[in-house]
This record gives sequence, C-alpha cells and structure tokens, in this order.
Amino acid sequence: MGSGMVARLNRYSVLCGAMCGILALTLAGCSTPEEKAAYAKRKQSPQAVIVKPAKGSQIEETSTQQHYKDGYPSFNAPPTAANVQINDQQAGDMVKQLTALGSQRKSGAISEAEYQKRVAEMRKLAADHGQDTLQEIQQQGAQPAPAQN
Repeated sequence: MGSGMVARLNRYSVLCGAMCGILALTLAGCSTPEEKAAYAKRKQSPQAVIVKPAKGSQIEETSTQQHYKDGYPSFNAPPTAANVQINDQQAGDMVKQLTALGSQRKSGAISEAEYQKRVAEMRKLAADHGQDTLQEIQQQGAQPAPAQN
C-alpha cells in the first residue's frame, strides 16, 4: 500500500468519526421541556395511599413508618392497602350482569335507548361510587359508638 492510500483512509475515518459525533450531538438535543417533564413524571415514585379504618384504632396521620428505639426505620410493617379487592363471586356477578345486558341488546330484547340508559347509569355509578363511599365512611366515623353494657 502506498502512503497516499493510507492518508486517504485516515481522512475518511476522521470524516466518518466527525459525522457520527455531530449526529450524536444533534440527536441528544431533540427533547422538548414537555417531553422531559413527562419523562420525569413517569419516573416518580407512586404516592402513598393510607386508608383510615372505619372502626377500631386510628392510623397515625403523618406517617405509618415504624422506627426502632435507636431511630432507624423498620420495614417489618406490612403496607396498607388502598381498599379491599372484590372477591370472585362479586366479579362473576358483574360479568353475568354485563353479559346479559349485551346479549339483550344483541337479540333486540331491549331498545338501543334503554341499553344506552343502562350504560349511562353504570358509568355514573362508576364515577360517583368512590366519593359516595368515602362520605359514608366519614359519616360512620363521626357518629359516636353505641354504649355497650
């Protein structure tokens, strides 16, 4: 190989390296502040959910974290759940109800207007049920406990 060929090869490799570097720098700056904020939001840890029991001992408002006598945190306490899960029987009943409604619509046993009315009722229940239940629990907590003899 002649020295001209080596010089040409070196210039080519330097040129390719420079182009790759420019491309990498260009691609690195392609995120907007909105994209960065959305990425940071996805990476945030989830917020703790603490549920007060309707009856029984009250949960400490500030933190449920337990500490040892020397001040170090204890991770032995189980986490509190947001709410109880529905059981298999409740899920099965819900599936049967929705399946029956769909089959009634398909067979023509109910009109489209009646179907849409029932769907709207279910959606309203889904939207309002959480707040209604919370108010019910708060009312139960505000009522004095009955005296036991």
